[in-house]
Amino acid sequence: MPSVLAVVPARGGSKGVPGKNLAPVGGIPLVARAVRACRAAALVTDVVVSTDDPAVAAAARAAGAEVVERPAALAGDTATSEAAVLHALDAYEAESGQAVDTVLLVQCTSPFVTAGDIDGVAAPVLRREADCAVTVAPFHGFLWREAPAPAGARGVNHDASHRPRRQDRPQDLLETGAAYAMRADGFRAARHRFFGRVEPVRTDPARVLEVDDPADLARARALAPLLDADAPARQPATGGSDGFPGRADIDAVVLDFDGTQTDDRVLVDADGREFVAVHRGDGLGVAALRRAGLAVLILSTEANGVVAARARKLRVPVVHGTDHKDAALKEWCAEEGIAPERVLYAGNDVNDLPCLRLVGWPVAVADAHPAVRAAARAVTRTPGGAGAVRELAGRILGPEL
Repeated sequence: MPSVLAVVPARGGSKGVPGKNLAPVGGIPLVARAVRACRAAALVTDVVVSTDDPAVAAAARAAGAEVVERPAALAGDTATSEAAVLHALDAYEAESGQAVDTVLLVQCTSPFVTAGDIDGVAAPVLRREADCAVTVAPFHGFLWREAPAPAGARGVNHDASHRPRRQDRPQDLLETGAAYAMRADGFRAARHRFFGRVEPVRTDPARVLEVDDPADLARARALAPLLDADAPARQPATGGSDGFPGRADIDAVVLDFDGTQTDDRVLVDADGREFVAVHRGDGLGVAALRRAGLAVLILSTEANGVVAARARKLRVPVVHGTDHKDAALKEWCAEEGIAPERVLYAGNDVNDLPCLRLVGWPVAVADAHPAVRAAARAVTRTPGGAGAVRELAGRILGPEL
């Protein structure tokens, strides 16, 4: 799957609206709204927030993004968004060891950007139908520009002496400022968001708003109850105080294999064949989850016949041999029509962290890596390979399953 990196620039300083990127709209900080839209986009594989501000960084991580610390030289009033995106792109590739195919610029200042808008700009660049893409909205207004006295104002997009009807005028498009997509190699060469063939991607004009001053922020807060109302409704949460969901909270359970369904040890014979041990109770737990109508998937980095054999035994689908588990998980959710926020993912090691950040119900087994336990919403009492999946099923469905 191509690597699509969404970069959200969110520096701490703002003269128009102090602390703007943390300002709540609809009860959610602007930076978190942008991150959530990116994470919900089907084509985005990773989300990074570029910031110089610890509070913004904390809000970004809480929303599920990785954070790139922006140097002071790129955090001033004259720093460009392109410079921040280039820095974040380099930092991400150096940290992940993965080359990015398409890079996106998504602005916090557009509080009503949607996952559809973000996928809309990413798609033509991924298909190589365009070098870059930009969100736009139809615009029918007459623009005027003031000139120094005594010249007075002059028409910009029209002849002031000729006022054609709207349907007789060429269609103008307004750049919304919400989302941009660029071929990563072309962006590095051009060092600008527009190069080569530019694809305009039309968005809903009703959602076009950029927060640049206090009046814009007030307008966004007034509109949020209306524009956020069309977000997918969630079932009431019934999760317990222990952090585990109830059946009504989730539609799917995705299980890591090594270290979650095994004790993370591998026995190797003289011919190089690998053997692992699984817990019979976990099989009972998976069967119960399936009977309850939950989709179940095994997701593993290892390309190993043992993983496929276990999946066949449990009668569940498996995706294994993938270096990008989060991308595979997002693709599976899209194919199954399951919202990531209604997925429980159980894992044990640091390669599970991107998946844990993607889903609504991240769970760690008892002996998981400390970073995984810290990222989890709940932790089992049972270690991996000792019946942790059986415990998990009981927490979801009740101890009498």
